[in-house]
Amino acid sequence: MVNFSAARLAYRWIVFAAGLLAPGAVRAQEPAGPADVVQWVNPLMGTDSKPELSNGNTYPAIALPWGMNFWMPQTGKMGSGWAYQYSADKIRGFKQTHQPSPWMNDYGQFALMPITGKRRFEEDARASWFTHKAETATPYYYRVYLADHDVTTEIAPTERAARFRFTFPRTDSAYVVLDALDKGSYVKLLPQQNKIIGYTTRNSKGVPANFKNYFVLEFDHPFTSTAIYQDKQLNVNSLEAQANHTGAVVGFRTRKGEQVNVRVASSFISPEQAEINLREIGADDFEAVKQKARQAWNQQLGRIQVEGGTDDQLRTFYSCLYRSLLFPRKFYELDAAGKPVHYSPYNGQVLPGYLYTDTGFWDTFRALFPFLNLMYPSVNAQVQEGLVNAYLEGGWLPEWGSPGYRNVMIGNNSASVVADAYLKGGRGYDINKLYEALVHGANNAGPLTAVGRAGVDYYNKLGYVPYDVKINENAARTLEYAYDDFTIYQLAKALGRPQKEINLYAQRSQNYRNLFDKETGLMRGKNQNGKFQTPFNPFKWGDAFTEGNSWHYTWSVFHDVQGLMDLMGGRKPFVATLDTVFTLAPVFDESYYGEVIHEIREMQIANMGNYAHGNQPIQHMVYLYNYAGQPWKAQYWAREVLNRLYQPTPDGYCGDEDNGQTSAWYVFSALGFYPVCPGTDQYVLGAPLFKKVTLQLENGKQVVLSAPNNSADNRYIRGLQVNGQDHNYNWLSHQALMQGATLNFDMAPTPATTRGTTPEAAPYSFSKPQKGRK
Repeated sequence: MVNFSAARLAYRWIVFAAGLLAPGAVRAQEPAGPADVVQWVNPLMGTDSKPELSNGNTYPAIALPWGMNFWMPQTGKMGSGWAYQYSADKIRGFKQTHQPSPWMNDYGQFALMPITGKRRFEEDARASWFTHKAETATPYYYRVYLADHDVTTEIAPTERAARFRFTFPRTDSAYVVLDALDKGSYVKLLPQQNKIIGYTTRNSKGVPANFKNYFVLEFDHPFTSTAIYQDKQLNVNSLEAQANHTGAVVGFRTRKGEQVNVRVASSFISPEQAEINLREIGADDFEAVKQKARQAWNQQLGRIQVEGGTDDQLRTFYSCLYRSLLFPRKFYELDAAGKPVHYSPYNGQVLPGYLYTDTGFWDTFRALFPFLNLMYPSVNAQVQEGLVNAYLEGGWLPEWGSPGYRNVMIGNNSASVVADAYLKGGRGYDINKLYEALVHGANNAGPLTAVGRAGVDYYNKLGYVPYDVKINENAARTLEYAYDDFTIYQLAKALGRPQKEINLYAQRSQNYRNLFDKETGLMRGKNQNGKFQTPFNPFKWGDAFTEGNSWHYTWSVFHDVQGLMDLMGGRKPFVATLDTVFTLAPVFDESYYGEVIHEIREMQIANMGNYAHGNQPIQHMVYLYNYAGQPWKAQYWAREVLNRLYQPTPDGYCGDEDNGQTSAWYVFSALGFYPVCPGTDQYVLGAPLFKKVTLQLENGKQVVLSAPNNSADNRYIRGLQVNGQDHNYNWLSHQALMQGATLNFDMAPTPATTRGTTPEAAPYSFSKPQKGRK
């Protein structure tokens, strides 16, 4: 790992230049240190969302980077995926959460809530009005005033534990409620130890039958009263309950301003492991836990140092970077000897080793995992080791894990995640076992349609998944399988697999060609008899495609853009089709869903034609101009998306944030390049957003991106030098960046229509291999 002290010192002058003394996007805090980039993060970005319209569908995650447990204020009903909505005015409790998205919902959750006055438990009765004016939200610290109880709640996290601090008024009726939630829970009061223990089994699938999250709470005040909640009954004479819905209410007598502190931890392994996890706090008081969490965030966020943007751009950048460092989360714990061990959501056993979860590869293979490979490769090496464990324990790689296999989305994109990590230098785990897992997943239908490959027999025989064999989203599956086969081909070459095997996946990577319809110039579902499905409406969402239409999915040929361009008739019609996506009216056909799903609505209102950045399939599209000799259009549209579709505000995203993917798009694009095709060595150029960015790589090297005349008007690259040499290609090499590099961008207000226009300047395509390129 890098020594970050030097990075912090180097950042002092950036703080002054960028005006970091301005107020942050959240409430005022104590004075920040000179390298305190975490103050730019607004955890409320994206929280002004609802099922009908997503502006992010996020919640304020109070956590450490990749922490096992997050904490959050709960405004929605317990059990609702929409746990925190900015428009809400009441808080029902402060919940330990593992929720990756509202659509996936939560597991292993329980909640605390301070109250005063009458002893009450049920969430509607205990809920309190609050206002954002009396709320402070940072990644490492949360504070809010609960008006109905005259209580201030504060939270500071560790990876698997947290400290709470409740400031009460003068009263003999101060209480803390513990809600272990329904669907099966257990609580036990230990008054002599000022402690509550128990477990919750609440989940939203993806767990074995023996799943439990064991918790322990230690208070620094003795209880003056106790009560147990059991299925709608409060019992003051009991200290223990096991039922569908259990909880506890413990009471205190407090002076005005008296603070009751609680140390909380949990474990998926055992009650004893929960006690071990509580040691993360040790003897640290609330302020010490808070400052250590702040330092942990600054250490990771500070790996990217930004200069020369507006305050809003800095806030957006670091808020997106924060979201990029939450998932996949750690699902392993450290035993008494400090060694990693995990409860397996695949077979219910407790086993040694790493495990990460809560990510959907359909979303995150595109930018989030490539971002980890660039900036945090040691973290992704642990993720890869965890994938080995997942395969050994469950027999398949997860495509959407939360915490175990979930039956949502399509594709076999674990292939991309595994191949890209290894090809970009990931080591220290059993890559041959992972390759075995990829081949197994690529040639078999799994126990769920979202595991392995649904329609695999058709795909391997015909070269596509047919439209008329009752396998939904068949064209999207075909396109993603073909790309995934390309990544297996790339990994097979790197591992020296037999040539026959390499050739098989190379051949299958071209299956995208089977769905290209020359009549419309777009991808189209095809029946088993080889004829295209009719009638065909390229604006129809779903059906043959996944959360998009043919205008969106036609571009899902990440590995062979030249091949797609050739099918379209060459550069001119290819560019014309790209242009058309932006010039079309935002028309749509929602008949497959029977309603206007939120992804459609977000496209409709964005005023960018049929470009649907709020969902993943099209997010790479703006960079494809680089393959056709018009890189200035990629520069223009990347800046448009950065400027128009992201803001550091509660409505700051243009669709679901999705486990760091939409945020990682912003981070990459603000740097000035993007991984169009994970599984290759290349990043495709856009244009930098800031005047200067310094990347502190894990290997101790630096990448400096300098664009001193960058501005709102100067969005076009007139010239680029890499390490002092003119660079006329429309791509950058990952391997070259990892050795340290200085990139000097000459930015201009008008397009440079002679730079990067030759076929040789184009990024990699399978159909157009070039010497010296991977």
